[in-house]
Formats: sequence, C-alpha cells, structure tokens
Amino acid sequence: MAIVTPLKTAAEQTLIQQYADSKAELPGGPAVRKLREDAFTGFEAKGLPHRRLESWRYTDLRTLLREARPLADGAVATEAVKARLAALKLGGLRLVLVDGTFAPELSTLDAIPEGVSVQSLADALVSPREDLTGILAGPSVGNDDTGLMLNTALMRDGVFVELADGVELEQPVVIVSLASGEEERAVFHRSVVLAGKGAKGTIVEVSEAAGSAAQQINGAIVFETGDKSEIQHVRVVTRQSAASVQVQSLLATVGAHAKFDSFAFVAKAGTLRQQHFVRYAGEHSEIGLRGVNLLRGSEHADVTLIVDHEVPHGTSRELFKTIASGESTGVFQGKVIVRQHAQKTDGSMKSNALLLNDGATMFNKPELEIFADDVVCGHGATVAQIDGEQLFYLMARGLPRPQAEALVLQAFAGEAAEFIADENVRDLVMVEIESWLKAREAASEVSTV
Repeated sequence: MAIVTPLKTAAEQTLIQQYADSKAELPGGPAVRKLREDAFTGFEAKGLPHRRLESWRYTDLRTLLREARPLADGAVATEAVKARLAALKLGGLRLVLVDGTFAPELSTLDAIPEGVSVQSLADALVSPREDLTGILAGPSVGNDDTGLMLNTALMRDGVFVELADGVELEQPVVIVSLASGEEERAVFHRSVVLAGKGAKGTIVEVSEAAGSAAQQINGAIVFETGDKSEIQHVRVVTRQSAASVQVQSLLATVGAHAKFDSFAFVAKAGTLRQQHFVRYAGEHSEIGLRGVNLLRGSEHADVTLIVDHEVPHGTSRELFKTIASGESTGVFQGKVIVRQHAQKTDGSMKSNALLLNDGATMFNKPELEIFADDVVCGHGATVAQIDGEQLFYLMARGLPRPQAEALVLQAFAGEAAEFIADENVRDLVMVEIESWLKAREAASEVSTV
C-alpha cells in the first residue's frame, strides 16, 4: 500500500524551521520542553488547520497564512506603544506585553495588591513547580487543536498571575498586549491566571496594534479558578491592521460553587479566530461566555467554543452578537458537551447576527452533545437585517436614518455587554461600541451626500 505524505506549505516549512532554530533558547525546564516537543510533533503531523477539519471549516488558516513571519523575540517600547498605553483609561494593576514579551518597565508593578503575585511567563516556565505543565495544558477538550499546539510549542512569554485564597480585587488586573508595529512579525504568547478558593476579581485583556504593520498573532490565556471563586474575564481586541491574522485561545477550568464569566469585544481586528475551551471541575458552578463582534470591510471573526460539563449541577450561558457589513464574515461554532454523570445541567446557547448589506456573511453552527437524561439545554441562532419597524418608529420621531440605525445597533450589541460586572470596564466596552457606530454613521452620511 502506498504511503501518502501531505506536502507542506511554505508557511508550514518555515514554522518547522523556526521551531528547530529556536527551541533550544525557548524558556522552560525538562517537563516544559517535553510539553513543547509533544505539541509540535502533533502540529507537524497535522499541519496548519484547514477547511477539511470540521472545527476549522470556516477559517482556513492554511490558506490565510501563505507565509510565516519572522518570530518576534523582544519588547520594543516605541513612542507609538507609549502613546497607546497613555490613551488606555483603566486603573488598577497594568501588565504590559509588547510583541508578546513582558515589559515590566511599562507595567505598574508598584500597584500589585496584597495577595496577588505576578511574574513573567518566561520566569514561571523555568520554576520547579510540579503542576506547571498541567496548568499550561488546560482542559483536555482543546488538546487536539492545532492552533493551540502551535502556541504551546512556540510560546515565549506572557504573564503568570496568582490570586491567593479569599482575595477580592477592588480594581481589575489589566493585561495589555501591544504589537509594536515596526515590522511584520509572528507573536506567540500565553498568560496564566490562577485564582484561589473564594477569590474574586476582574481580569481584562486589551489587544491592539501600535502601528500599521500586519501581524500574525497566536495568543492564549489559561484560567484555573478555585472553589467558591468569582472571576470575570473581559477581552478587547481592536485597532489591528486589516491584514493581520490572529488566533486567540481561552482555556478555563472552573472549581465547585464558582462563577466564571468571559466577555469578548472585537472591532477592527482583521482576521481573528477566538477559541474557548472550558471545563467544569466542580459541581454547582456557573459559566457565562459572551461577546460582541463588529465587522466592516473584509474582516473575519470566528468564535468557536467547547463547554464541557463533566460534573452535575452546572449552569452555562453563551450569548454572542455579530454585526456585519461590507464583505465581512462572521462565524459562530458552539458545542456544549454534557457527560453521562452530569445530571441537572442547565445550558443555554445563542448566536444573534445582523447583516447590514447583501455582501456580509454569517455562519452559525450550534451543537449539543448530551449523554445525560436529566438536563435542561437549548440553543438558538438567528441571522437577520435591521428591524424595519424599529427604524420607522425612530425616524418618525425626527431621527435621520443613520442615527436611527445606530441606536438600534447599540441596543442590539449592548444586550451582551450589560453582563460585564465592573462598571468602568463596561463603560470602556460601550465607548468602543459607540465609536464604531459613529464611524459607520459618518460613513453612511458621506455616502448619501
């Protein structure tokens, strides 16, 4: 029988060479090096994910990455980077990554609250702690994802944050990831947040480009939350080059009697795939995954998630809103798995999209895999245009059509954003939504002149 060997694309060949050239200098002890090697072996066997893989059928990374950019290898604190940091209006502990590398000189390390410890991921990777590789691996439902394998193999830096038992953060921990924009680079970073028993707080990720150069970014954040903890995660991805390609992964393991909420806002992000791999590790916990994608031009936003109910009495809520215009594309692929012993599971998953013109596209694929018989689970997906009756109501009261549309769209997107508990973070997201809508309104007014 003939053995068929798949041909490697130019990007895959470059990635293989980059790993061979850099693996000796990538941080980590023997256990981490084995974790990297195993992950890269899996990636090398499968190659870049493509449309023939069911979970990647709408975002063909093999086609999108014609060439692999040189690896970023250090933080460059350019004036543009400093300007973006100055414009960010969020208090609290700020941890800054530039081109994937932790930059302590740009971070506010004097604001570390009591009971919180922070170090670079590079330092954590060489620590002797025995549970490190297990933490980095995250939920098993994401182990076979090739995009995540590549991140595991090539991750260079990030931040490692630990919240002690019982800590209650008064202000959020803000992880700012900036691309310096000087040259086109490939960035691989991963951050870890460990929340102890009863810990409460908000973790904010802000991902932006400080320049116009197109970047290839593969980022991940890992959460492990203890029993009775309450953690909210908010990710804001915006101000990226239209030619940028990103894969952002969220891996979360949630303890018993705990709450974990994640919200993602996406606008002006080029091509972005967001992956959520979430596992219940204890009973009577609540998990919420929500987000808003605002798309224009040829932008592409893919939300793919797996929620794994391994234990009984779990509650999960997923709600994602997409507004697409121009030739943009939105994707929602959601899977909720209810294991055989996960009785009394309560799950609800929704994806709602508004297409503002005929050129925009939305793909919805919600799934339930239920192996238990005493559950309440459901899913729904809608794709529609703006409600004509709502527009008529507003325009009949004197509002021009662009303003009337902006109000309808703001209410549509705001339904998901209202779940953000921290008022200042919620205001930040609403300002970003309003800014996007005002830019669209201005463009509509120009086009009608």
